[in-house]
Order: sequence, then structure tokens, then C-alpha cells
Amino acid sequence: MPDKPSGVEGFPMRSWKISLVLLNENDGSEMPATIFEKATYKLHPTFGDRNQLTRTALKVIKKPPFKISEEGWGEFDMRIIVSAIDKGGDHELSHDLNFQQERYEAEHKITFKNPKPNLLEKLKESGPVGAGGEENGVKPKRGDESAKKRKRSEKGVDMEKLAESLQRLGEEDLLQVVEMVHNNKTADTYTKNDVEQGEFHVDLYTLPDSLVRMLWDYCVEKLGT
Repeated sequence: MPDKPSGVEGFPMRSWKISLVLLNENDGSEMPATIFEKATYKLHPTFGDRNQLTRTALKVIKKPPFKISEEGWGEFDMRIIVSAIDKGGDHELSHDLNFQQERYEAEHKITFKNPKPNLLEKLKESGPVGAGGEENGVKPKRGDESAKKRKRSEKGVDMEKLAESLQRLGEEDLLQVVEMVHNNKTADTYTKNDVEQGEFHVDLYTLPDSLVRMLWDYCVEKLGT
């Protein structure tokens, strides 16, 4: 933009834009990023209206291809928060905005844990997502159960009562339980997400002690038992 001075010597004013797309895993073609409901661009403080507390300029776009167009003279590291549909969570991308090339692309991988049906169907459009769901840990053998039960009883947690209490929780509370398990599980924790049936399976005896206690306290809080 030679006709528009930047005010900084040696740094010409430039016009730039960014769009977000999905890549088809099968053929590499571009697809609309319909798995997201919005994209939040965290720009340099010199852009747009500034938040007086964080001095961070934000641009929120709510429609694919989530295109943002701006003018500026400097390069900077940009953060982009993409919010998935169907309560699929917020995911942060880091983008190096530079003017080394007229046009360039950057690829980012995002992992979704236990996507809900609508999001799962959208993900399938861009490539395989795995048949039957997601499985974690090693499925325990029957012979291991008695030893595990003894171990848990020694710690003052009635595992059978915990299992019964979990089954009595409402849908919203169960979603919270699933999130607690995913955030605190270990490599030994056995879980299986059957997305086709809409079921989540977990072997309570493979959970770490801290998580067992957390679930127990949560059930007590919600059910009073």
C-alpha cells in the first residue's frame, strides 16, 4: 500500500487477510470449516478497539471461512481461538503473521475428545475418525478384579456404591463426570467411548485414587449419599 504511509520508517503499510478451512484427509482438498461456530483472533494491541485491562484487540468472526481483513505494517505472533460446534470446546492456534511471501498457508491439527453426534458427523466429512469410538488404556482381565476391590476398600471407598451412584446422576452431571475422567485419567485408565450408541464406558478400578475420591465426593454433593 505505497499510497498509505505507516508512520514508521522502513516499514510500509500492508493489507492482509486470513481465512480458516479444513483439509480433506483423503485428497488434501480444502473444505469449509463448518465444525466451528466462531473464531476469535487475538491481535496486536495496535489493532481495533483495545481492552483497557489486557490491552488486547479481539476480532470475533461467526461464519465460515472466518475471514479477517486488516491493514498494518508489523509482523507478530497471533493467537486464534476456534470454538467447535456441539460444545466441542475452544482450541487455540498460534499463527506467525509475516510478510515474507505474498501468500502462505499454515496447517494445524486439533484433537477432539468424545465429540458429540453433530460434531462427529461433521468430522467424518473431512476424513476417517475411527470406527466405534475412542478407547483408552488396557481392558482389565477378570482375574485382576478381586485384588483391585481389596485395594479400593482399604482406602474407604465403596466402589459398588460409587457405581450405583453414578448411574443415578442426571445427564448434565454425567457429562461433568466424563469431563472429570478425561482430565484426570492415566495411561492405565480404561475408557471406551461408543459414539454410535452414545455411551461412555469406564472401569472404575483402573482410575487413579485421586480421581476415585473426586468422583465419590461429587456423587455425595449431588445425591447426598
